[in-house]
Amino acid sequence: RPGGAHAAVGTFCGLRRGSLVEPAGCCAGPNGRCPGGSRGAVPRRSLPDRPGNVHAAADRPGSEGLNSLKKDGGLYGDSELDAAIAWCGKLTTHKEETDPKNPNIQDYTSAEGVPHSDGVWRAKAVRNGKEDSIRVWSDFLRVHLHPRSVCVIHKYNHDGETGRLEAFGQGESILKEPRYLEELEDRLHFYTEECDYLQGFQVLCDLHDGFSGVGAKTAELLQDEYSGRGIITWGLLPGPCHLGEHQKNVYRLLNTVFGLVHLATSSSFVCPLSVSRDLGLRPKPPVNFPYLHYDATLPFHSGAILATALDTVTVPFRLHSSPVSMAQLADMLSFSGRKVVTADAIIPFPLVPGQSLPDTLLQLGDTIPWTPLSACGDPAGTQCFAQSVVLRGIDRTCHTSSLTPGAPLPSTLHACASGKEVLAQYLEQQQPRVTSSSHLLLTPCMVAPPYPNLFSSFRQPGMGMMKITVQNIPVFGALRSSSSMFRTLRSLAEELSRLDLRRWASFLDAGVEQDDKEELLQELHSLSGPPSWQEQEQSLAPSGHSGSCKIPGL
Repeated sequence: RPGGAHAAVGTFCGLRRGSLVEPAGCCAGPNGRCPGGSRGAVPRRSLPDRPGNVHAAADRPGSEGLNSLKKDGGLYGDSELDAAIAWCGKLTTHKEETDPKNPNIQDYTSAEGVPHSDGVWRAKAVRNGKEDSIRVWSDFLRVHLHPRSVCVIHKYNHDGETGRLEAFGQGESILKEPRYLEELEDRLHFYTEECDYLQGFQVLCDLHDGFSGVGAKTAELLQDEYSGRGIITWGLLPGPCHLGEHQKNVYRLLNTVFGLVHLATSSSFVCPLSVSRDLGLRPKPPVNFPYLHYDATLPFHSGAILATALDTVTVPFRLHSSPVSMAQLADMLSFSGRKVVTADAIIPFPLVPGQSLPDTLLQLGDTIPWTPLSACGDPAGTQCFAQSVVLRGIDRTCHTSSLTPGAPLPSTLHACASGKEVLAQYLEQQQPRVTSSSHLLLTPCMVAPPYPNLFSSFRQPGMGMMKITVQNIPVFGALRSSSSMFRTLRSLAEELSRLDLRRWASFLDAGVEQDDKEELLQELHSLSGPPSWQEQEQSLAPSGHSGSCKIPGL
């Protein structure tokens, strides 16, 4: 299964409110020391967050409670604290009740689940199903975190009317303070010094609030200290905005633009992730998945969908057997210096039982029905320049056609000798002028609890409505260098030019001035591409010119 070389290097995460967007299999690690000196698993991850998102269940000055996450990780007992008190004199004990677990995880007795009759350990089903009660990412966390994996930013609050981390400059200034900078560097070194081969880093951060500044400053730190290593940044955004929240929408726009520009400067590439259709101020409905029933207003639902896509599209450099590195993938996708890419997915991939992969691909039609996950509007009429495509969860027996020898072939796909050849030829037929790297993975995406129940009823092609308990699904995902993103960046520049920064106090308080806005506009126009790129988008299709790139498959 994807084990992930990058998981051994310390992934830095800024987290979406209410959900932890994290690839599966990324928290396994070697042994490390706990506060009491015992040894245990070390999830190689550094998670800066605010009080209220991560907070201690014991010894918690000014904290709002930790819900399900203990300060010391909760993975090991402390023999010193658990030992009987030897003091024989008068003793007064003061005990504070810990915060109750969120209702959604009260049924989980352990991180592994419970044994079934077939001897396999599986997660228990959620009985109450109160998914709207999930407030922060630790409400549904089943991964035990090492104490060195969490950094709490005490100067800002998670909720409330004041003291919130709401502007890019505020987040950027955090890592200019020696105590936070030294703490982050110390925790990064703790993990990177154990690496035999350091591919690079993945940075996950909110784009819509002050964590865009934290992420940008972290990417800059990584670029300075680990020059030549891959830095792939994922900018996470909540669901669609609402007309009645003008100030919140403006802050979202400003933080997103500042974040994208600064992250692109320090990263190998940056990819926004959201179930929203647009990054701008105009509200639009969320994206539609034909086979999913989800609520875009619940971060728990949208976070699960984005995590599914992220777990899929990062497979090429996370497999131990893959010759594709983070740097190779980034070089292919950053077409002509275009360092902002898009993510697309089909969740789940509609493979009907009894059909082969060539049959299903043929039924998809002339264009792949991608669902865009980078808030770039309608992808119709856009040009793709390079792409990395991953199809996972298709059984080997379905990879090729099962037609009897001598029967007429419905398409050239049915003549292919392997699943890899089927996928590669399909992409070549669909987009002959696009540089493509294709990867076929047998392992499906696991969607057992605590994954939300988005599959309680869905319609498969050729079949009626199905009610089924789903444990795993096939997924089709792609990272693409597309003109849709550069069209979106130009649109953001137009909206930004109409804003007056003097009206927004948090940005002024963080030291952002009107000259910074003008400089940002220039960089945004540069990021969206010079006029020659726009002419290329219009002329590439009829010209017949194409690019090629040799990227080894899995």
